Amino acid sequence: MKLIVGLGNPGKEYERTRHNTGFLVIDELERRGIDRMRARTLKPDTFMNLSGTAVTAALRQTNMTAADVIVAYDDADLPFGEIRVRDEGGSAGHNGMKSLFECLGTEAVKRVRVGIGRSEHPEVPLETWVLGRWTKEEEEQLPGLIARAADEIEKMI
Repeated sequence: MKLIVGLGNPGKEYERTRHNTGFLVIDELERRGIDRMRARTLKPDTFMNLSGTAVTAALRQTNMTAADVIVAYDDADLPFGEIRVRDEGGSAGHNGMKSLFECLGTEAVKRVRVGIGRSEHPEVPLETWVLGRWTKEEEEQLPGLIARAADEIEKMI
């Protein structure tokens, strides 16, 4: 059994923002009808920086461990449209992943990093960028990107 976690922020004001990419991946897996005998999904109802608390609570309820977790999340260090799959590694400054590692006590967490890129304008703070809405061009490519991320997760379960 796997616990598939999509990182994001709860609330209407965060819907369709880059930082909620993980939630979009979970929505796609749910739309496809994920096999409930092999995986559960979780969109934490905490803010990004507290994601680890929601994940550890879910693990306690299901008797799963950190080894059973697969996380989908936005990565501003990857160009928009790029996907990387990793079995372990650092947070690269992602606060949701930092929270997960702190709460789980390990960085050995499987993950699907979904590239959201960075603003073309260096003066735009990273926080503003990740909490911003998709551009028209990104919005057009988003369904394919999210589908590819969901494909990668399906290969892992």
